[in-house]
Amino acid sequence: MSKVVKFGGSSLADAKQFKKVYQIIKEDKERKFVVPSAPGKRFKEDTKVTDLLYKAYRAQNKSEFNATFEEIKERYQDIIDGLKLNISLDEDFEIMKKAFEDQIGEDYAASRGEYLNGKVLAHYLEFQFIDPKDVIFIDEHGNYDIEKTDPILSAALANVENAVIPGFYGSLNDGSGSIKAFSRGGSDVTGSIVAKNGKVDLYENWTDVSGFLIADPRIVKEPDVIETITYKELRELSYMGASVLHENSVFPVRSEGIPINIKNTNHPEDPGTLIVESTCHKPAHVITGIAGTKGFATVMIEKDMMNSEIGFGRKVLEVFEAHDLSFEHMPSGIDTMTIIVNTDEFIDKEQDVLAGLHRAVQPDSIELESDLALIAVVGRGMKASRGTAARVFNALAKENINIKMIDQGSSELNIIIGVRNCYFEPAIKAIYNEFID
Repeated sequence: MSKVVKFGGSSLADAKQFKKVYQIIKEDKERKFVVPSAPGKRFKEDTKVTDLLYKAYRAQNKSEFNATFEEIKERYQDIIDGLKLNISLDEDFEIMKKAFEDQIGEDYAASRGEYLNGKVLAHYLEFQFIDPKDVIFIDEHGNYDIEKTDPILSAALANVENAVIPGFYGSLNDGSGSIKAFSRGGSDVTGSIVAKNGKVDLYENWTDVSGFLIADPRIVKEPDVIETITYKELRELSYMGASVLHENSVFPVRSEGIPINIKNTNHPEDPGTLIVESTCHKPAHVITGIAGTKGFATVMIEKDMMNSEIGFGRKVLEVFEAHDLSFEHMPSGIDTMTIIVNTDEFIDKEQDVLAGLHRAVQPDSIELESDLALIAVVGRGMKASRGTAARVFNALAKENINIKMIDQGSSELNIIIGVRNCYFEPAIKAIYNEFID
C-alpha cells in the first residue's frame, strides 16, 4: 500500500507541530508523498502566514510592507531554528521581495506560504522537493487542467521514491508560467490530484480534528465522529455548510476509487473518518450527519392550474437565470411553486425579479419571505429505516419549532427542512439528540 499525506496549516504552524508531522511520516514507510499547507495559527489570536502574505502584497506604504515581510521571515526562521536545520531561505525571500514590489499577482504572493513550507519540510524529511508550478496546471477559473496535468505529474511522481509537493497552487495553463492558485482550501485539491496521479491506495488528510463530526461542535457539545461516510453523503453535508475538506478535492480521488482518511495530527492514534465511494458497513446511526446554513429567502408563486400549464416551471427559472440568480430548492404544490434563494444575492434584485415573474407567468400572487435557515439531515441508513422523517418532525415539535419547508431527495439520502433563523441552532440540537444521544 502507498499513501499521500496532506497536512493543514494548523499541523505545520511551528517547529513543535513539524516534529509531530515528522514522526507521523517516518513511522509509516507507505507515506510516500507529502502535501503541506502554509503555516497556520499557533494560537487563537495569531495570524496565518497566507493572510500575512496578502497583507504584505496589499501594503499601502513601504513601512507596512517591510514590517509584514519581516514578520513572515521570522515565522519561517523560528521553524528552522526550532528544528535545528541547516537551510537558508534568504535567496527565496529576495526573489519574493522583488516580485512583490513588481506586483506580479496575488496568486503568486499567496502561494509562497506553501512553497516555503514545502522547501523546509522536504529538507527536514530528506525527501525530494517538487514545485507544483512545474507539474500542476490550473485554468483561469481556478480549476485543475486534467489533460495537461495528469501525464506530467504522473511521470514526475513515478520517478521518485518520496517527495514533498506543496499544496494550493500550480501554473496557469496558458503556457505563460504564471503562478495560479486554487481557491482557499486548495491544498486539499492538490492532495487529491497527487493521490490520483501517484496511483496510491489511500489519501490521508491530516488536520486538527479527529475526523468528520456528525454536527457542528459550536452548536452541539462534543458531537460524535463519523466513522465512515460516502462521497455522496460528504457532498450533501459540504454543500449545506459542513467543512473539513475542500469540496472540489473529492472528485479526483473519487474517479480512481481512492478512499480519504481524515486524521488528527495531535491525536494520530484516533481512527478518524474514512470517506469512500460505497460501503457495506452498516452505519452506527440512522443518520450520518447534520449540517445547515442561515440566510435564505422564499419566493412563493401562486396560480390556479399552474400544473397544467406547459413550460410554467421553465419560464419561472428563466427569470431567475436572467438576473444571474441560482436557486437552492424548489418545492411545489398543485397551484404553488416556491423558489428558495440566498437572501444576500436576491435582496437587491427582488423587485426586478417580481416584475419579470409577472410578465413571464401572470401569477395570481407572489409572496416573499426571508429569515429562513436550511438544515440537511443526511444518511445512507435512512433508506432502510422507516419513520425517519417522522422522527425529525417529532423532535422539532417537542421543542416547539415550526417547520417552514421540507424537501426529500429521490435518492432517500437526505431530508432538508427549513426553519426560521432563530430556530437554527435549537433545531440542530433537537435532531442530534433524537438520533444520536
